[in-house]
Amino acid sequence: MSQSFSMQTAPANYSFMKAPESNPLAQAPVLLGFPPVINEHTHTLILGSFPGAASLTATQYYAYRQNQFWRLVSASLATDLVTLDYEQRLQTLLAHGIGLWDVFHSCVRAGSLDSAIREGKLNDFSGLRPTHPHLRKLCFNGQTAGKMATYFQQQGYQTLILPSSSPAHATRSFADKLLDWQAGLQPAPG
Repeated sequence: MSQSFSMQTAPANYSFMKAPESNPLAQAPVLLGFPPVINEHTHTLILGSFPGAASLTATQYYAYRQNQFWRLVSASLATDLVTLDYEQRLQTLLAHGIGLWDVFHSCVRAGSLDSAIREGKLNDFSGLRPTHPHLRKLCFNGQTAGKMATYFQQQGYQTLILPSSSPAHATRSFADKLLDWQAGLQPAPG
């Protein structure tokens, strides 16, 4: 599942981000994302945009300590994920039927902000339905990832754009975000 959409097969409403030719990012190395955390029991997949710099360094989803992701999921599931090591966190997510992945397979980016993503190539989502028949719902962590929601709705998935767990999006309180995350992480009917 590490292939990416081409410009021809990507959702028509998705905006690819390109660096201008004079931009120094045009010479920056291409960053590669992580494989999906998903199994045959996954009913809900959380999609972020692309791992931040701290996550890429640690080779772990949501490794930046100020990111609220693990706290939001922990409180939503009423399970302490925050004190677990990374592998235990992933296994606990899977045990709750929740998977984790990103919209972008690769990109060029300086720093960790979604707004800095350039030359994004989408992950290949075509294998999700045949290999994960229990997957019903996709929750997008923030607006950048959420640009894919319409595409997945057309594929028959229930979608929900959640408030970003990023510390760069602090306009909503943790408690306010948590209400949406709790609703989003409930299993979809059917």
